Amino acid sequence: MRGLRPVDRVLLPLARGVVAGAVGTAAMTLSQAIEQRASGRPGSTTPVDGVATVTGITPADQAAQNRLNVAAHWAYGTAWGLARSALDLAGARGPAATALHLLGVVGTEQALTPALGLGRPTPAYGATATLTDLGHHVVYAAAAGTAYDALAGDPAAGWR
Repeated sequence: MRGLRPVDRVLLPLARGVVAGAVGTAAMTLSQAIEQRASGRPGSTTPVDGVATVTGITPADQAAQNRLNVAAHWAYGTAWGLARSALDLAGARGPAATALHLLGVVGTEQALTPALGLGRPTPAYGATATLTDLGHHVVYAAAAGTAYDALAGDPAAGWR
């Protein structure tokens, strides 16, 4: 990022993070849709339940609940792309940054869900639930990391 103004050295990684977070969320959404169709498991209401707990907003009906659930899922996942930006700004890139990003996302989920009264940590639901949840988050982090590194101009950033 030589030759850039100091503000651009921060704004560009932030923009990459938002895009990467959206790409990761899209990949995770697809992963969940495929898994739910195959397993018959219903979709999670944790995003909308979290919004209701934190803000007191209660959707008027099922359609409103579904819309808010989707919006919260996308906002949360997209915002987590900013963590990838922070890792880049701190000097972490490639697979190391992807692993740290994954740890941050999963660790926060495991702490935040019980803290908000939305459930227990995933391992309390058994090995299948844990592996399913972890698998979706690996998809998120890998897609977000790949997108971030590609946008940073080094699609192979350490993946060689």
